[in-house]
Amino acid sequence: MTQGGDLIPDEPGAPAASTLSRGTSQAGVRLYNERLVLSLLRRHGSLSKIEIARLTGLSPQTTTTIVNRLEQERFVLPGEPRRGRIGQPAVPFRLNADGAFALGLVIGRRSADVVLMDFVAGLRARQRSTYAVPDAGRVLGFARDTLGAILDGMTPAERARLAGLGVAIPFDLWSWEEELGIPAGALEAWRHLDVAEVLAAQVAPLPVHVFNDATAACAAELSFGRQSRGRRDFLYVYLGAFIGGGLVLDGQLFPGRTGNAGAIGSMPVAAPGGGAPRQLLHTASLYALERHLLAAGHDASAIWLSPDEWRGFGEPLDAWLDEAATGLAQAVVAANAVVDFEAVVIEGAFPREVRSRLVARVAQQMEALDRQGLSGFEVVEGSIGRDARAIGAASLPLLASFARDREVLFKASPTRPEVLRAS
Repeated sequence: MTQGGDLIPDEPGAPAASTLSRGTSQAGVRLYNERLVLSLLRRHGSLSKIEIARLTGLSPQTTTTIVNRLEQERFVLPGEPRRGRIGQPAVPFRLNADGAFALGLVIGRRSADVVLMDFVAGLRARQRSTYAVPDAGRVLGFARDTLGAILDGMTPAERARLAGLGVAIPFDLWSWEEELGIPAGALEAWRHLDVAEVLAAQVAPLPVHVFNDATAACAAELSFGRQSRGRRDFLYVYLGAFIGGGLVLDGQLFPGRTGNAGAIGSMPVAAPGGGAPRQLLHTASLYALERHLLAAGHDASAIWLSPDEWRGFGEPLDAWLDEAATGLAQAVVAANAVVDFEAVVIEGAFPREVRSRLVARVAQQMEALDRQGLSGFEVVEGSIGRDARAIGAASLPLLASFARDREVLFKASPTRPEVLRAS
């Protein structure tokens, strides 16, 4: 459970008197300013006290007090003094990778991933499980055993700095069984399952945050990626078993009324070969590539078993890229007519070379569309890679404890309370 109070180190590197939370239970200007400083260091990499004061508008004395406290609590570390300027050498500060840790769990329709992430988004441990059917018992058993093993491998000091567990899972995981070739009703157990409650009871009494998987991936790009720097508004697209997305407005993640903003997979687009429009997910999802491969006599399991290395996919991959790019181009142009974003960021559970090819084809397909009256926007590659959902999941507890704009990401929806379950 999340509790208030300052961190009072009892042993080197381990806060003993309280948990890591720096949330609203510790409300006040001091905690807000600490969050502000940590957010700036995450975005800029390293800053001196003078630079922090200039960016925040805080007085040099207040800035010094905040940075000294964060250094004492081992959330930040000093670097080598910058010499060669008039006056005292400026000492840059950066986030301490060992300052906090978080666990992340991705529950997908074809695979599950568990990671341990440090304070600067470094993955310290990871395990993956693939399956044809996301059976609730099997998936949660994998999560329980793997999370337990990771916790057992952490030192007491590291466990004291564990912010919690984040879970990224598709909304309505039980839907679209036919598209995945799964017997009707096989996924019904997920409909009534409280994932946060089960994991909190079976793994550890940690704060557990549950969020839509594609939105969590968007949060990872926003918090740790390169494409968010200098961009205030962008549409984020993630291609997994099914395609999904997220939306960033004015530099903040915008989950929408029910937490489902950016659900681009449900957007209707022209069907390949003509006919009635179909949802984008039917062409721009990896399950559609799986069908192309199976139809050509290929072993499609490599999509899930080797997401970093796809060899021998040949013509089926080319055909899928064309179909996916055609549908994506239509969808992002239509979305731009509603939300005047400056970029579309495309990411997915595939090799970087495939990502580059897809982005290039989407940009090419857009040239054939009538965009008169619309502002221009870029189509760019994501910078996190296939681990975006896992990093996004693990970032949820860290954002809850340390991010400046906690209320944007963690506001529970009155109409869809399952969007977030935090203990």
